[in-house]
Amino acid sequence: MSDTTAPKAIEGSLGFIDERLGSTSFLKRNVKKVFPDHWSFMLGEIALYSFIILLLTGTFLTLWFKPSMIEVVYDGSYDQLKGVKMSEAYASTLHISFDVRGGLLMRQIHHWAAILFMASILAHMLRVFFTGAYRKPRELNWLIGITMFILGMLEGLFGYSLPDDLLSGTGLRITQGVLEAIPVVGTYGYMFLFGGEFPGTDIVPRMYMLHILLIPGIILALVTAHMMIMWHQKHTAMPVKNQTEKQVYGYPFYPVFMAKTGAYFLFTFGVLALMGAFFQINPIWLFGPYDPGAISAGSQPDWYMGVLEGSLRLMPGWETNLWGHTISWNVLIPAAIPLGIIFGGAMAWPFLEQWVTGDRRQHHVNDRPRNAPVRTGIGMAAVTFYGLMWLAGANDVIAEKFHVSLFATTWFFRVTIFVGPVIAYIVTKRICLGLQRKDADTLGHGVESGIITMSPDGKFAERHEPAKEEERAKLLAKENARPAAPAKDAQGIPAPSSKGPMGHLRARLNRAWNIDDIPVEEHGHDNGHGEHAEVEEGTESKESKELRS
Repeated sequence: MSDTTAPKAIEGSLGFIDERLGSTSFLKRNVKKVFPDHWSFMLGEIALYSFIILLLTGTFLTLWFKPSMIEVVYDGSYDQLKGVKMSEAYASTLHISFDVRGGLLMRQIHHWAAILFMASILAHMLRVFFTGAYRKPRELNWLIGITMFILGMLEGLFGYSLPDDLLSGTGLRITQGVLEAIPVVGTYGYMFLFGGEFPGTDIVPRMYMLHILLIPGIILALVTAHMMIMWHQKHTAMPVKNQTEKQVYGYPFYPVFMAKTGAYFLFTFGVLALMGAFFQINPIWLFGPYDPGAISAGSQPDWYMGVLEGSLRLMPGWETNLWGHTISWNVLIPAAIPLGIIFGGAMAWPFLEQWVTGDRRQHHVNDRPRNAPVRTGIGMAAVTFYGLMWLAGANDVIAEKFHVSLFATTWFFRVTIFVGPVIAYIVTKRICLGLQRKDADTLGHGVESGIITMSPDGKFAERHEPAKEEERAKLLAKENARPAAPAKDAQGIPAPSSKGPMGHLRARLNRAWNIDDIPVEEHGHDNGHGEHAEVEEGTESKESKELRS
């Protein structure tokens, strides 16, 4: 809960602003806004801190990086490449790494921050999905998050392609192939980005503009929109004691949340600085300048592009020639279908779930993943699909490390990307239902106390005690399955939403969503049912006596 009285420590500053802008009523009202507290909420904050560090370190690198493909002869401090012809972009990156004070550290912090940014966004999105935090009224923020992840992939691709080393040039070669495989508009897209024959002299300057201006600007605008919507709608909360759909329970923005978020930012920066100092990443001087006629074994992109790499490696070499035009299915399908399924499915999911369940209420308290087994199962199926694709991007490395043929490794992934998600869905759903039964048992029978008692006839049993109030509040947060709307009214007239193929499909999906629901509710606790109660009280029921006689 919050009030409109500003804390005394900042009352003077707010007064200064109010006398000039007249806007402190908003600040006074919101400076004590309550934020729920849970460790998983920090994942989104880490993404924000990483983005800030990316902007700061990226600004430093722009002071020395030269986005030019003009050929120069290297004459810097790295002796192994002295006298070698290379692009000015590659030479300036070597200059930053070996001749600018702190340059290599900044490069490495920048790269690690990009990796952490993408990892924290993905982890944050998984948390939002598995807890149902995308439900009404937060669908827009869900779509913004997915868009930011896609833009982050492009930003990362353009960023690590700028140095024009052998590894990044190989990635650009793949980018060229993907663009040209798109029917009708692909060649136009290729010309806009590359400006001529591959690799050409325009690609690095154009990627540089996209990398430092357009894409960061869009991401910054989306981050701002994301924060404003979150502030307006208030943060979701995990099911805890005193937390309801209408009352937020947590800590005020000032001073608790501000102190915590400041500490988390410094901690994130410290970790990235240590990683930049001690863990080498993207050593372009070892790869050498890009040569279209050369390739190195074991080349891997950054992890967030691994899924695209894997899908390309698994696709058979299918091509179709029609009326003098070649359609490269071996590039078009892996570039569009897997990512289309993952991102398109993720964008459509909140609206699909709402349509299937008929739940159009606003939700401010999250679900525990076990309480939505279908959603959790589908989420794990998607994670499995994504993970297998990602692993397939390293099929050559896996084949070498495990001493199996590359052919066998490729076929293994071709099969498991279809079988694995199905198994993941079934196993995850059964685990969720098992956990629901455990929750129902805890409410019905209490928790084990660790106290063993002996009955007068020598039987031993453990005493059960009622669950603590905090635990009960968490368990009782589960909503039992809501019955579907009747397909026909009292006069036998079908409801409009149940008519036609779509109505039948919706009814079937609704039944599949709710069919295995385990009720989790209180039944009136008796300090341990049946045998436990008998042992503690030293009595036996008539049925027990009959069974023993």
